[in-house]
Amino acid sequence: MPELVPATPQLLRRVSAGAVLEFLRASAAVTVTDVMAATGLTRATTIAVCEDLVRRGWVLERENQREFGGYQKGRPARRFELNERAGVVLGMDIGYSKVTVVVSDLRGRTLGRSSRPFQAGEVGSRERIAFIDGVAGAALSSAGMEPGQVLAVCAGVAAPVDRHGDVVATQEFWGLFDLGLRPALKETRGWTVLLENDANLAALGDRWQGAAAGIDDVVVILASERLGSGIVEGGRLVHGTRGSAGELAYLDLVEGVGDTYGIAHLARTWAADALATTAPTTLRSVQGRVEAEQVFTAAEQGDAVALGILDRLADRMARVVGTVATLLNPELVVIGGGVADSAGVLLRPISERLKEFTATPARVAVSPLGDSIVTVGAVRCALDYVERNSLDLELAAPATPA
Repeated sequence: MPELVPATPQLLRRVSAGAVLEFLRASAAVTVTDVMAATGLTRATTIAVCEDLVRRGWVLERENQREFGGYQKGRPARRFELNERAGVVLGMDIGYSKVTVVVSDLRGRTLGRSSRPFQAGEVGSRERIAFIDGVAGAALSSAGMEPGQVLAVCAGVAAPVDRHGDVVATQEFWGLFDLGLRPALKETRGWTVLLENDANLAALGDRWQGAAAGIDDVVVILASERLGSGIVEGGRLVHGTRGSAGELAYLDLVEGVGDTYGIAHLARTWAADALATTAPTTLRSVQGRVEAEQVFTAAEQGDAVALGILDRLADRMARVVGTVATLLNPELVVIGGGVADSAGVLLRPISERLKEFTATPARVAVSPLGDSIVTVGAVRCALDYVERNSLDLELAAPATPA
């Protein structure tokens, strides 16, 4: 069993402050009674926590106001509101060939964004870190923010990350993400950087703002170029002993699947194979390389080649979802990533075939977050860190909302 941490007064203050900030993040101005009802704290504790957070710059106390046109006996209730511009967090999606950075306020609203392609090649860790730092700087500039206002950073990488925040570099590809990013940005920027697997962040992001909102048992599959999944069980993200929970390498052994290539990759590859034959298809009119979205559009218009590709994709993904449903028994499986914008046409054929591959079929959905799903989860991860550690963080220059 894990070692129990004594409930010291300092720990209780930290937990209480985090609970209050989490409630305020999703609320407008609230009263002490509202905070008590949401957090379960006593009135005395609620007032003490709110006043402490006001002193520290995290919370604003609004002017007391009586309900317009009414009469209320006694003193009007005190009202508190999150200072959403007290600082910012960064959410990063660090891929093999592209880096995206989002700047968010303390409510999770996007203030700025930058995304740049990256020529990986034989470039070393130092150059990659400098590139990531440059993208972060561009995102901050687009938001009108300074590096000193960053309270936390969360970066998603396409590799397992263990409970200590270290990349599990047991495969060559995973090792490409073992950059030493955390100590480097701590030294140069003073930033606290949290590393997490990109599919895990996709699960956090979709459960926060996507198709899985409010669902406690869900698997989110990033399905564009390669397949990877994040697991939420009982409302908690599952990591496993070395951060590999949700890895889908076992698909190499699954009949009818055989590898971890994703929907976008396969649609593009199978379309190219079809175009190399004499089969008649409207895909020949596409200028340049045929992408998944164009295959799905052609299928909707009745193109026989595109319909054949869609059928193969649906069969393959039904087998993938079926294994996930059998192993983990989630309520919902979400298909996410950039391909989700056009993969809705796969939902019905996948769902219809699921019963062939599992006795416990899950509901299947596509994420509305598109290719932002990882950065949304990274922002949520960074906000959670800020709320848990608010009493240890110093605000560089507390600012009131515009």
